[in-house]
Amino acid sequence: MTGRGSVSPSDRFFSCLVYILPLMETLVLVSQGITGGSLLAPVFALLVVPLSPIISIYYGFGGLLSFAVFLALYMLVVRNSELSHFLRYNVMQAILFGIVLSLMGIVWQYFLEAIFKNTIVAETLFNTIFLGGLVAVGYSVVQTALGRYAEIPAISEAVSNQVRY
Repeated sequence: MTGRGSVSPSDRFFSCLVYILPLMETLVLVSQGITGGSLLAPVFALLVVPLSPIISIYYGFGGLLSFAVFLALYMLVVRNSELSHFLRYNVMQAILFGIVLSLMGIVWQYFLEAIFKNTIVAETLFNTIFLGGLVAVGYSVVQTALGRYAEIPAISEAVSNQVRY
């Protein structure tokens, strides 16, 4: 088991790679509410076009593949004490980003959509989620690429509680 001191280049690479999952969650969630008139629509399209084949595969099969990926990452990476703490920490953080975004999507779909669909409130909400998700994922990838632990309030604390040395 590797401690917090040493981080190999392969751990950095795979830790950065796993943040594609919350980025896809952000794009899928925001695609429910962002319209072409949004100021962020060009940035959104710039991210969606290259990731669209991966998104369609990942969310295919009625969501079963995304659930299988979640279970595989959690059981085979996060709970595997043979892997480095750095990798397990970042995988768990990416999983928690995805869970938070999924919960936001559920709240939107079942509670808020009927009230706020096609309003300025929905546009503001989805622009905020998009920017927040983009900043959180971007920050995490940069910190991970530098070999540092990305500390995000509340999420990182929950990750530290889940991932032990």
